[in-house]
Amino acid sequence: MKTHHRFSALLLLAIAFGGLTACGSTPTSSSTGQYLDDTAITAKVKTAIFNDASLKSAEINVETFKGTVQLSGFVGTQADISHAVKLAQGIEGVRAVKNDMRLK
Repeated sequence: MKTHHRFSALLLLAIAFGGLTACGSTPTSSSTGQYLDDTAITAKVKTAIFNDASLKSAEINVETFKGTVQLSGFVGTQADISHAVKLAQGIEGVRAVKNDMRLK
């Protein structure tokens, strides 16, 4: 009976440890917490762009991975590109902004 309890305890530890390592981040994937942070950053950047009357928010796509925001899409002027990048840089939690926007 003692062997059964030890085996059960060992199995629970293995499952717990495996579950924790599955939630960790790697260079190509983010942890659950980082994913949630990135989702919040994306929402804040999209909101900032949407609320700016000079930018057409439907033309700018926003994605975030580990705090790096990627802006893509087609915009009318270089000034729009610069303005969108500045808006994204001003959001809390943004570590870097990658500009992949192009002029129409």
